Amino acid sequence: MTDTNAMLYLELLKKVLTNRIQMDNPTAWLAGPEDEPAANETQPTAFAAHTMVSPEGLDTVQHCVEQALADGVPGDLIETGVWRGGMCVLMRAVLKAHGVEDRRVWVADSFEGVPEAGEDSHPLDQEMALHNLNTVLSVSADTVRAIFKSYDLLDEQVEFLEGWFSETLPAAPIDSLAVFRLDGDLYESTMDSLTALYPKLSPGGFVIIDDYNMAPCRTAVHEYRDAHGIKEEIKPADSVGVYWRKEL
Repeated sequence: MTDTNAMLYLELLKKVLTNRIQMDNPTAWLAGPEDEPAANETQPTAFAAHTMVSPEGLDTVQHCVEQALADGVPGDLIETGVWRGGMCVLMRAVLKAHGVEDRRVWVADSFEGVPEAGEDSHPLDQEMALHNLNTVLSVSADTVRAIFKSYDLLDEQVEFLEGWFSETLPAAPIDSLAVFRLDGDLYESTMDSLTALYPKLSPGGFVIIDDYNMAPCRTAVHEYRDAHGIKEEIKPADSVGVYWRKEL
C-alpha cells in the first residue's frame, strides 16, 4: 500500500474495531465486579465492538508497531489476553499495510475468561474477583478466528496460543518479540506474562500494559520491574494503560 492508503486503511479499521462506524446497540462496559458502568465516554460500546480499548490505546499500539518496524527491531507481536481479538487484528493489519510478511501475531488467551481467584490466589486477585464477569470476558477461540476472518486477516501470520498463561507462555515457540501487549487484568496473569515473555522482548521493543489502573496488574508490573532492575520511563498509553520501550 502507499503511505496514504495504509493510513486510511488503518484509521478506518480502528473505527470499525471500536464500533465508531456502526454505533449499534451501545451498551456501557462494566468497570468492575460491582457492575458499575464506566464513566469514560471514549470507552467503546463493549458488547458490539471487537475491542474494549480506547481509540487512544489503539493509536499507541499502532505507533509502537510502526516504530519497531521503522527501527528494525526484531521479533513478532503478541497480546496476552485478547477478548474478541480486536487489538491483535490491528497488529496484523499494521503488518499487512506495510507489506511485512516475516513477522507473526500471537493471539494468547485462555478463551475461557480469567482464572477463578481461589484461596491460593494472590490477595489482590481474590479481592478483584474478576472471574465473576467471565460471562462477558470469555470468548471462544473459534469466535476470535471468525472475527479475524471477517477482516480478511486470518492467515499463516496469525498464531493462536490457547490455554492459561502459566501453561502456554513458558513453552511458546517464540524466539523474540518486538511488541508485547499485556491485557490479563490480574496480578498472576500479568506476572505470568512478564516472567515468560519479557526476556524475549528485543532491545528497542515495546511493552504495553492495558490494565495498569487496576491494583493487581500495577502491583505485578512494579514488582517485576523492581526485581529485574527495569528503569525505563513508563508513559501513558491512554487513560488506563501505559507502555515503555526496552532500552536499546
